[in-house]
Order: sequence, then structure tokens, then C-alpha cells
Amino acid sequence: MTQKKSETDPDWQDRLPELAYRVTREHATERPFSHDDFPKTPGTFACLCCGAPLFDQADKFDSGTGWPSFTRPAAPDALGERTDRRLLMTRTEVHCASCEAHLGHVFPDGPAPTGLRYCINGVALKFKPEDTAEGDT
Repeated sequence: MTQKKSETDPDWQDRLPELAYRVTREHATERPFSHDDFPKTPGTFACLCCGAPLFDQADKFDSGTGWPSFTRPAAPDALGERTDRRLLMTRTEVHCASCEAHLGHVFPDGPAPTGLRYCINGVALKFKPEDTAEGDT
């Protein structure tokens, strides 16, 4: 079970860069193709806000959408979901189960083995190389 972490809104504003705050706390979206600088080496993508492991590099793929995309979360309880009806459409929003940071959305048009595409704002993620993925936040 993921342990919940919470901070006040002013705490998040003080800790996070402006765009990361707008995306993770206010549900904004970064521009596509603006965050393609993640290494291609083995490792874990963690929540920028709380450091919780969210996705594994092995599950990342190029969806052509301009946002980092993954086929599944690192663990079944890593993410939470809720219905998002903004922008005059219904989508499934995904957030960090630990601190509820908005990450992006999940769509049913991904590749095997899951058929899912977790379309994630890169600014909400921090890459941890495999040798530091355990315990280093």
C-alpha cells in the first residue's frame, strides 16, 4: 500500500519550478515535444514531487505524441485514476498515489502487452538511473 504524503499549496509552490507546479498541482499540460531529454539507460521514473517510483524505463515507448509514454506503472498501486471531463471530453487522469501529483492521462491505444498508453508530462517525472533507483530520492 502506498503511503500518502501531503504538503500545503504554498509548500509545493516553494519547492517546485513554476511549470512543474502548474502541471502537478494545477493539472496543466506541458507543450508536446518539450521534454525529450530523458536518458535511454535502465532506471526508474519517479514522481518529481515526492520521489515515489512510478514507471520503469523498460515500459517506456515512443508514441509519437510528444509526451513520455509508458505501457504500465512500476507497481499496481503506484498511480491513482479519476475521470477528467475538462476540454469537453472524458479522459482518465492519472496521478501519483502517494502525493496526488497530476501526471497525465491513460488511453486504451497503447502497444502490447497492456494495450494502454500512459501519456505523462515529463516535467512531473525525475529519472533515477538503475544504480540509484532504490532508496535515493
